[in-house]
Parts: sequence; structure tokens; C-alpha cells
Amino acid sequence: MRILVHDYSGHPFQAQLSRELARRGHDVVHSTCTAYVSGKGNLAGGSPGLRFVTIGDTTRLRKEAYFHRLHQETRLGLELARQVRREKPDVVLLSNLPIPVLVVTAAVLGRLRIPWVLWHQDVTAVALKSFAAAQVAKSMGLAAKVFGASEKWSARQASAVVVIADSFVRVHERWGTADKVTVIPNWAPLDEIVPVARTNAWSTEHRLDDVRTVLYSGTLGLKHNPVLLVQLAERLRDGGDPVRLVVVNDGPAVPLLRKAAAARGVELTLLPFQPYERLPEVLGTGDVLVVLLGPDAGQFSVPSKTLSYLCAGRPVLGLMPADNLAAQLLHQAGSAVLPPEESALDGAASWVRRVLADPARAERLGKESRALAEREFALEDCASRFEDILRRVSAASAR
Repeated sequence: MRILVHDYSGHPFQAQLSRELARRGHDVVHSTCTAYVSGKGNLAGGSPGLRFVTIGDTTRLRKEAYFHRLHQETRLGLELARQVRREKPDVVLLSNLPIPVLVVTAAVLGRLRIPWVLWHQDVTAVALKSFAAAQVAKSMGLAAKVFGASEKWSARQASAVVVIADSFVRVHERWGTADKVTVIPNWAPLDEIVPVARTNAWSTEHRLDDVRTVLYSGTLGLKHNPVLLVQLAERLRDGGDPVRLVVVNDGPAVPLLRKAAAARGVELTLLPFQPYERLPEVLGTGDVLVVLLGPDAGQFSVPSKTLSYLCAGRPVLGLMPADNLAAQLLHQAGSAVLPPEESALDGAASWVRRVLADPARAERLGKESRALAEREFALEDCASRFEDILRRVSAASAR
């Protein structure tokens, strides 16, 4: 098959899937959006049968300017549609697209009669409803209704839908699309994110070799509460266990974190997203890795950073809803999961203290994290399931 995979975010495991599909003999074009700032995977070094392309090279997204962003994302949808028209794929796989990009692309794919598969990573309408309830913006209530209808329409246009957790199926039952849904949980690249020594080139470069470190690496958006990280470090300091809080992120949370740390006297190292090839060193520098997820995003968002953390073989603290799929993985690995609330931070700080005070326990938790990742993140099975879906969709369209 000639396959176009568009992963708007540029995450590692989507690129790994494209490499595996190309290795199996398919002609694969892997597309990402450079305008979206996040930690990116390995998006270079094309192999036989695989090319990497981009959209959004001349766009600088204004995430907080909602109406301007709507216009920008509509234009990005048109840019992606033109890319699809140029590449002439047999089938398209779409992942992580904002709703305006998704709607425009779905409409054009319908006109071109190119079958496509929705890789449904997040239920945007559910997230927007929670933001509206929290009065993040007055326009969010209307946006939730419009985007919800648009997301439902897009799912109905798709030839097949892949969701990342069983909880998504209930949404598709309401939308009337459950008959074309397959559940395939996300994974992380075991061969690219590997355990490294606590003292490594990156930790030395940033003077963190002999500093007890609580580290967060990844996106920090509206579904997170970034100040929880500073409050956790504050409790550790007040309990006699000073740590350096390290946050690797680019985005609206950075000034918020800087202000909160200054107000509380918390030692904070803020760094932009690092090159993907250095991610093992970054994660290896954390004595404890932290992942955040807001209470209303629990069932419909699985933070991929958790999967990378497990691959890195480190103790992980999850401040997230207990019903999230990532929380279940952390429980299996023996790490801690507590509610994403300030009231849970005393318990979170106590757990971190115990890990920091017991190197043998920390090592054991790290080994359990990596062992779980090796059991759960088998690429061959996931790739085969995607290949079967894409082949079925392409064949049905040809008929």
C-alpha cells in the first residue's frame, strides 16, 4: 500500500509505526506539523520506503488566542489536504489533529474518495466541556458544542477508528460509530528510550549530577495544573528534603511555573524541549519522574510521557485520576498514583521522600518500570493490527 500517516504532534511511537510499516514493504509518507511545539520523536533519516514531510513550516501558532488559532488551524487543514492530494495515497491514518484541521482534512479526503482511519488520541469535546465548567474562557461552552458536533461528524466520515482505551468506545456508541472501532493502546519505542546511568552527559551539562531531582518532561496544557509541581517541591523542602524541580517544556505553563517557584522559594530549572536523541539522558537524570493529568481528562486522555517514563526505567509519581489507563500501568509497575489535587500532595511528598531515602527501592521501581514496558509495548503486534486495518480499508475502497 501507499500510506500517508499524519501525526500532528510528531510523537515518537507514531514515527516508529511508520518505520515498521515501511520495513514491511509499504510506501509510507510520515507527515507532522512543525507549527505545533512539543517534544518530537525521531523525524529524520528516512529509510527505504519511508519519507518524512511537514506542514506548518511558516506558521507560529498562537495557542491562547482562540479565534486566531481557529483561523490558523483551518489553514493548516487546507495545507494538509494539499499535501494528501500531491502524495496520492491509497489510505491515510490521522492522529492528534485539532478539530479544525481534522474537519477540513476529512472533507477533502471525502471529495478525493481516499479512505482514511482516525487514530483517536483524545476526545476534544469532553476536554472543552471541562474547561468551560472551570470557566477558563466564556467562549468554551459554545466551542465545546461546535467542536463536539465536528468531532462526531469527522468520526462518521472515517472508514475505521482506532482508539487508545476502552473508555473511548462509550463515546463512539453515542456517536453511532462503535461498529468501526478497534482498541489499540499506545506504546513507546523500547529501542529508542532506554535506561541510562543517573550520572550522564546531560545531567553533568546541567549541573544535576549530585542534586536530588524531581523531573517533568513533556507538554503542559489546560488539562494539567502545573503549579502542583512547584507545590510538591515546596512540601519536600519544608519536610527537610530539598530537591531541584526540573521541568522540560515550551509553552504557556513556563511563566506560570517561574512565578510560582519565585513566590515559594522553590529551586527550579526550566529548560526547553530537548533533542529527541537526548531524551534517555533527560529522563535518566530524574530521581523521580512526575506526570500530571487533570481530573476531567482522566478517561479520555492517556499521557504518552508516562509510557516514555516507563521505558526509561525510573520511579514515577502520577498525579492523575485513578481510572486513567496510564495510572493502571503505574500501579502495575509499583509506582505511585494520587489525585491531581493539592490535598494529595502531602501523600505524594511522603512517597517521594521514601524513594529518595532508599536507593535499593528506587532501583527496584526503575527495573519494574522497564520490565512492564517490555511486556506491554511490543511493536510487532501493534503494527500488525494497524496494517490489517489499513489493508482492509484500502481494499474496501478499491472494491
